[in-house]
Amino acid sequence: MERFAVIGLGRFGSYLAEQLAAAGAEVIAVDRQRDLVEAIRDRVALAVCLDSTDEEALRAQGIDKVDVAIVGVGTDFESCALTTVILKQLGVPRVISRATGPVREQILSRIGANAIINPERESAERWRNRLIAPAIKEQIELAEGFSLVQLAAPARFVGKTMAQLALRTKYGVNVVALRRTTEEIDTLGQTRSRQVVVSVPLPDSVIQDGDVLLVIGSDEALTALGAD
Repeated sequence: MERFAVIGLGRFGSYLAEQLAAAGAEVIAVDRQRDLVEAIRDRVALAVCLDSTDEEALRAQGIDKVDVAIVGVGTDFESCALTTVILKQLGVPRVISRATGPVREQILSRIGANAIINPERESAERWRNRLIAPAIKEQIELAEGFSLVQLAAPARFVGKTMAQLALRTKYGVNVVALRRTTEEIDTLGQTRSRQVVVSVPLPDSVIQDGDVLLVIGSDEALTALGAD
């Protein structure tokens, strides 16, 4: 598994570091505030107190050897930008930096950040979709403006075939799979539920009550589908 460095242990950075570590990744957590470092020390592989704009200090802690570095500094943009530049100079393959506005996003991209995180905007967008399109159960971003979502089959879908729904024609989205719960009787005569995945549903596949569709498309099209 890839090695990560999370630099900046505010609420976003510390939570991300803990989640990565809980998933089994090796995480180096970095902040210049000792109390934040101490608070996470037992939950990551290594937690160090240092100035992330100090290239030699980063190198001494092995930050130059990680696969991905996330710069989660949100309040000090100068420090965030300088840290991003230094990480790229150290040869870190992938640097993901946090920005709190479109101008800062552009600056970070131009100085070498491989990707930009804007937690506030992304959280607002997820909640917008949940509120406007409650049928969307989960959303995974594939590229900017495009996602894979799990869509609980609306009542109007039930009993219809994929050909009748014509989702690609009407909404410009593609259904790549559907998941449904079936019941079967085991050898002891007990009824058990089982999850079944239908990969690439055929035109004559009929949607059943309780089905969950895995759908790919633009965010606008997916929101319209879930809200319709």
